[in-house]
Amino acid sequence: MKELMDEISKVSRRVSEEISAIMEGLKVPEVLYESSYHLLKAGGKRLRPFMLVKSYEACGGEGEKPYPAAAGVEILHTFTLIHDDIIDRDETRRGVPTVHVLWGIPQAIISGDMLFALVFRTLSKGLRDVGVEDSVIVEVVGRFSKTLIDICAGQTMDMVMAEKPTTAVTVDEYMEMIKLKTAVLYMASAEIGGLLAGASSEELEALRSYGLNSGLAFQMIDDVLGVSGVEEELGKPVGSDIREGKKTIVVLEALSRLDDAGKRRLLGVLGDRGASRDRIMEAIRLIESSGAVEEAKRLARLYSSKAREALRRLPATDARRLLEALTDFIVERRF
Repeated sequence: MKELMDEISKVSRRVSEEISAIMEGLKVPEVLYESSYHLLKAGGKRLRPFMLVKSYEACGGEGEKPYPAAAGVEILHTFTLIHDDIIDRDETRRGVPTVHVLWGIPQAIISGDMLFALVFRTLSKGLRDVGVEDSVIVEVVGRFSKTLIDICAGQTMDMVMAEKPTTAVTVDEYMEMIKLKTAVLYMASAEIGGLLAGASSEELEALRSYGLNSGLAFQMIDDVLGVSGVEEELGKPVGSDIREGKKTIVVLEALSRLDDAGKRRLLGVLGDRGASRDRIMEAIRLIESSGAVEEAKRLARLYSSKAREALRRLPATDARRLLEALTDFIVERRF
């Protein structure tokens, strides 16, 4: 695991350098620069860029070709976080105040919009600068565009599900929502790494399966950490999903396992933005006592295993081994 974390840090530093150069080249008002760069500077795990770079290497790629796309993935992800925080009214992200808290909602919307535009500038210019052929750039841009459409669909599903009675939401609906909202960006990261390396159709299919299943596992563990994590490690409040009424896997599993009295108590807190800390903690205790957290972890491990299995179709390399280790980190992480 130490080797993996060292490699993630190495890729993260290189991606951060790429993003810094991109941001420094902008000629925009200072407030737009600062608000757009805020969450990018705050850090993050950078798992999606790491997956892209190592997928590129696992398919025989060498050199600097993947880094503009890796930076583009991180910029796109950060754009979605800024808008998500507005929608969810979250006040902290990555251990710092959210963009809309510091600069207001209108500026936060504009900041997210600029990062969205910057993604495609980064791809079109950055990839050409490192020698990627125009035909491949077109494929990569198309993949990014399709992924963003899917993310918007997933975010919409999430909001619609939040308004539906909790008992009317199924696990199948939840799985489709997290596939679109979260897993497709992991899938695109892995696939784009392969595209840049000139991977075969079989290798690209393996990478798509790897990324998709890794992303599903990632979101399930995120849901678990939302009720059992440590706030200082997460960088955001534990229990915020409960206040927002999100139909996470742990909530759905808890409701399928609790007795009628337990269900009523949990439903009484779910979606109550004014709920006290004590009531939130009571809801968390109900979820944990039901066995829902362990079931969510079991499901995450199942999808992690599917991701590992997909990688077996790639040549045995150090890069593949690190991608395999990443699936273990995804399900074992505490932040």
